[in-house]
Amino acid sequence: MAVQLQLGQLAGGRLPAPQGAFGDRLDAEREVSPQMESTSHEPVLTDEIVRLLAVHEGPAIVVDATVGMGGHAVALLAHSADDVTLVGFDRDPDALELADRRLAAFRSRVHLFHAGYDELDARVRPLTAELGPVMAVLYDLGVSSLQLDRGERGFSFQHDAPLDMRMDPTAAGTAADLVNEGTFERLREVLRDYGEERHAGRIARAIVSARPLHTTSELAEVVRAAVPHAARSGPRHPATRTFQALRIAVNDELNRFRASLPQALELAAPTTTSSARGGRVAVLSYHSLEDRITKRIFSDAVTGCVCPPGLPVCGCGREPRARLLVRGVTRPSQDEIQRNRRARSAKLRAVEMLAQRATEVH
Repeated sequence: MAVQLQLGQLAGGRLPAPQGAFGDRLDAEREVSPQMESTSHEPVLTDEIVRLLAVHEGPAIVVDATVGMGGHAVALLAHSADDVTLVGFDRDPDALELADRRLAAFRSRVHLFHAGYDELDARVRPLTAELGPVMAVLYDLGVSSLQLDRGERGFSFQHDAPLDMRMDPTAAGTAADLVNEGTFERLREVLRDYGEERHAGRIARAIVSARPLHTTSELAEVVRAAVPHAARSGPRHPATRTFQALRIAVNDELNRFRASLPQALELAAPTTTSSARGGRVAVLSYHSLEDRITKRIFSDAVTGCVCPPGLPVCGCGREPRARLLVRGVTRPSQDEIQRNRRARSAKLRAVEMLAQRATEVH
């Protein structure tokens, strides 16, 4: 079964296979429906994420802010203590249904929310009094395998489907609405800022001239015809950046992430002693826009004194709130990329929250 295979891969790698009660629960997961096979995917950098985020002493909370089909969540629960609870978020009800089935063996330790991760604080903070401090938060950003592989969702030009692209199918505003109702200026801005598309103006003008557009194939053809001939013969389809940009805009992904990551840093428990582990926050991103946000917010969190050089003593009193767990970024190995092409652009950053000295009151 899919889950057994996922954790079998962990056991065959550098991580030890879960034993005892953990192993018993993994055996129980063999009861998960075979229908999971067709929609399973290999989660990226699982060994590294488990090593960074698994919690060996509880009670505590691990948050999977993008639970998807539960691949990382299963691994984290399997390698964490019995009194660790996983809180999972996803805007896609189809993904949540699959995650619920995949996590069935851990059901008493799982809380799943049909919500965006920009609701992290509001949803998780009330749980800490009962379930313990937040000791880990994971973001696995971008579109999921489930969404890409189900052509009717309209995320990919590999399938002819309505222009939808909503991660939450119950939300208002589809890609078709943006393509057919957005002004030239708005479309150019979306393609330039969210797709980093060098031909944003040409493509936006072509879309406005060709609309109404209703399907992924129609849009992909308009983009292909709009770009210079040299751009049509590269290794990537010329509509790749356009589809990325529209998806990000339709789901307001970057603004939601910008709002969520600081909440995760606030929720994650700081160290209590010099030797104790603090709450950890890890981000898997797949393009430069997400990674820049992560890098900036993490950089601010790990920065201490900002006084001008040369002062004999610190006057600002600023202390680092976190320490880096990953220097630069961790990337998948070539072996992992060969097994899973969707891992090829992944970057992992992670920090651990630190205790702050009490401020003296005079």
